[in-house]
Amino acid sequence: MNTILHISDTHFGTELPRVQRALLEFSVQQSPEVILLSGDITQRARRSQFAAARQFIESLPAPVMAVPGNHDIPLFNLAARMLNPYGNYRRYLGHDLAPAFESDSLLVLGVNSSRAARHTDGEVSSEQVERVARRLRQAGAGQLRIVMQHHPVRAVESSDLENLLIGRERAVPEWVDAGMDLLVAGHIHLPYVQPLQGSGQRQAWTAQAGTAISDRIRGEVPNSVNLIRYSASENAGSAVRACRVERWDYCEDSAGFTPVEQHSMAFPEN
Repeated sequence: MNTILHISDTHFGTELPRVQRALLEFSVQQSPEVILLSGDITQRARRSQFAAARQFIESLPAPVMAVPGNHDIPLFNLAARMLNPYGNYRRYLGHDLAPAFESDSLLVLGVNSSRAARHTDGEVSSEQVERVARRLRQAGAGQLRIVMQHHPVRAVESSDLENLLIGRERAVPEWVDAGMDLLVAGHIHLPYVQPLQGSGQRQAWTAQAGTAISDRIRGEVPNSVNLIRYSASENAGSAVRACRVERWDYCEDSAGFTPVEQHSMAFPEN
């Protein structure tokens, strides 16, 4: 069984050291194949915050695949926001704003949903939708196919409707039809798993992560991360693919992450 750790909204500049230490210990214990970091890595896109984020990423026990969030673009430095919005991000975390990770059992496609011209809203273009769909159609039969971006495509609270990704009405069904199994995101600091529907019968899922280590927790929801466990096998010549998304919350009493709930799902062959 393959393990993927999904974390989001670290908001370096507001990080809680005790939670950060606990997350590092947790990641070592779980030994994931890859760690997915779905944006808002910093609080204000400052060099010192990106430097702290890079130091943390380098301490983790697995490759980290990250995409930017709206907080990773300068807010108050308007010149940088308009002329070089990802300057500090690229300096510390790499030039690729839409990276990919691939192994025999896993395909993860990153999408940059942040926009310098917007304050908090996320958006995907037609070109981004087509690029991701094209690559999903090339996935191997036994691969778990994940799309990662910062902004959500489903809401469970009415107050989050205004935070939903602009362009989701086209992106979601096209990606599901092209073979996406799971879309992971953050932004609203509220963890949940919800179904996604393609234009036909095919179904996928979206998994939201809470804020991993920052003090920007939402209401009574503590710091939170997701573990994705995946297995693939063959039955009568066909690939049988299944995964489980586990939510783990930080517990003050144990000073560590503890399992809270899980969702199991099976995926069609294509």
